[in-house]
Amino acid sequence: MTLHRSAVDTLSAWRPTDPAQDTLRHAVLAFLHAREDACLRECVPGHLTGSALVLDHSGRHALLTLHPRIGRWVQLGGHCEPDDDSLVAAALREATEESGISGLTIEPQPAALHVHPVTCSLGVPTRHLDVQFVVHAPKGAEIAISDESLDLRWWPLDELPDDSDYGLTQLAAAATASVRLR
Repeated sequence: MTLHRSAVDTLSAWRPTDPAQDTLRHAVLAFLHAREDACLRECVPGHLTGSALVLDHSGRHALLTLHPRIGRWVQLGGHCEPDDDSLVAAALREATEESGISGLTIEPQPAALHVHPVTCSLGVPTRHLDVQFVVHAPKGAEIAISDESLDLRWWPLDELPDDSDYGLTQLAAAATASVRLR
């Protein structure tokens, strides 16, 4: 199965309870149906990305990265690679690479979607259609800062950085809800 087909299947199966998220899900699906390259960073109009809110073993703290390009604390994640077989795999790969934590586990259904303008590695303005997942770190997980981050830090889910954008606060709310259901 291709990454593109997997993205269509994942978003087709997901049923968010928030009507705004469901509307966005339909828009991202329409984009996927219009663009075979929608999962690749080379797709200039925009492309799907996979991000992960990594929670500690208690589910009360989230690991955030101080992103060097945007200068804010954000969840881990990034571009899909051609050898990723799914959005889940892309988000988990990015979370593992950026956190240095081995043994991460990912919830297979998206937690949220967020679309934001960005000038990424293409060097031109584009949009990231970010499919966001919740990831769980094992007890005693040790973090290691990668070259894609200025810093990594655990933040209480109810005390995220003051400059957090709506996408992160929405994802944190979805993660809090998923922890209550576990």
